Amino acid sequence: MQELNAPSFSRVARRARSPPSALVELHDVKTASGRNFRFFPSPTMSLVVPEAHQQFQHILRLLNTNVDGKRKVMYALTEIKGVGRRYANIVCKKADVDLAKRAGELNSDELERIVTIMQNPTQFKIPTWFLNRQRDIVDGKSGQILSNGIDSKLRDDLERLKKIRAHRGLRHYWGLRVRGQHTKTTGRRGKTVGVSKKRG
Repeated sequence: MQELNAPSFSRVARRARSPPSALVELHDVKTASGRNFRFFPSPTMSLVVPEAHQQFQHILRLLNTNVDGKRKVMYALTEIKGVGRRYANIVCKKADVDLAKRAGELNSDELERIVTIMQNPTQFKIPTWFLNRQRDIVDGKSGQILSNGIDSKLRDDLERLKKIRAHRGLRHYWGLRVRGQHTKTTGRRGKTVGVSKKRG
């Protein structure tokens, strides 16, 4: 009985649930016994860092957030609170960073450029409609609020609404639904149960 070091192509093909997309590249591998077989790389395969990038950082620290260096730059930046895919995309393009690169392959100059553009988007001609804080009620300026700034701004906004006794502020204060939802039948679980009086 012949011993196999690797599964045959038919076995690999049978194992696949759905046909791979045209974008996935086939890999040809030669086994120790001299047999060839082809396979599709799975997303769970380990990342092989080429020798050119020996300074690869597996975890980066950007804006008080741990960023996964193994992900592509655009998707790695979305781990920062307040940065979505579209904002990350435009920041990378303004910083002249290759979108095919992994986050861990970036050098210190590229990271500095990215952080500078994220914090000062209007200086780099990113339109105001792209930003998450437009015409701030305190100073009237537009900007992008990032990481810890989001929580503090939200807290300040809620405190202001409560202080001026706005309807939204009062609903927040009472712990009720704010956006016009029905409350007669839903959302009963979290409420505190009232004390029932004994009869007799």
